[in-house]
Order: sequence, then structure tokens, then C-alpha cells
Amino acid sequence: MTRCLWVPEDKPLYVDYHDMEWGVASRDPRHLFEMICLEGAQAGLSWWTVLQKRARYREVFHHFEVSKVAEMSDSELEGLLEDPGIIRHRGKVMAFRQNARAWLELDDPVEWIWSFVGGETVVKRPRTMAEVVATSAESDAMSKAMRKAGFNFVGSTTLYAFMQAVGMVDEHSVDCFRSR
Repeated sequence: MTRCLWVPEDKPLYVDYHDMEWGVASRDPRHLFEMICLEGAQAGLSWWTVLQKRARYREVFHHFEVSKVAEMSDSELEGLLEDPGIIRHRGKVMAFRQNARAWLELDDPVEWIWSFVGGETVVKRPRTMAEVVATSAESDAMSKAMRKAGFNFVGSTTLYAFMQAVGMVDEHSVDCFRSR
């Protein structure tokens, strides 16, 4: 079975993520919020690091129930900086709560997020890794708007990865079995 070139075949967790989730269009608010947070946590690191810690993130951040994350206290968040099960970067940990609060201020976060691609998945079929970009005009616009709305750790590269992860951009390679 042929997969996208970036998928390490010797890492079942990565293979499952690629095969079952990456590039699948999601309009589930909790999943979208989770992926915004996790992509922000990944900034400057490998996605593999985040995938290995994802279960613990779900535990300590109330399975990404936005209202509960928004209510987390400073002391709860500070305590998480001692938890080896997550990435212990103060700014990233604090961003989860800030992003939850910003999310709750949006009238319809799902529709707002999807509006950056006109409500439909953008399909790209790269033939080589050289054809895969790190940002787009849409991720640039989303980053600017999200920062204005109060979100943190939402740079254009982070948001392009988010868009790929939640199926706003379906960028499975042309020879990948997941290509439509």
C-alpha cells in the first residue's frame, strides 16, 4: 500500500494518523479545537512528538472540551509544566486556555474556520515533497484573523499544517492510496 512520502512506515501511530485522520474533512468543533491546540504545541518540534503525547494532552485538557479548558486556573496550568506527558513550554501550555477563550468569543467557530477555504476542501495532489508548501494565502489570512481574534501559537505554517490535518486541505500525494 502506497502512502504519502512523509509517513514513516515503521511507526504504527503515524501510519494510523495518516490512514484514518489526516486530510479527512472535520467540522467537529472539539476536534478542530484540539487540532489548533496540538498544532500550536508542535511549533518548532516534530509532529511525532505531539502524536506520542496526544493521549495525555486529552487527559489533562479535559478531552478538549472548550469551556472546561477556558476555565482552567493558572495553578492548574502551572502544574502541567511539571508533566512529562506533554510538551512543557509555558507559552504553549498557556495558549491552550487563551485559545479556548478566543474560540468561545466566536459566533460560529466551525463556519468561521472553514470560511478561509470557502467552505470546501482544497484538493492538491503533489507528486514530490518539493511540491508541498508550508503556507498558503489562506493560512496567511487565517493566521492574521486568528491573532486578531486573540489566539496564540497560530502562525501561518502552524495553521497550514492544521488545515491539512482537519481536511481543509487534502494534500495526499498523487500515488497515496488515500488520494481521491
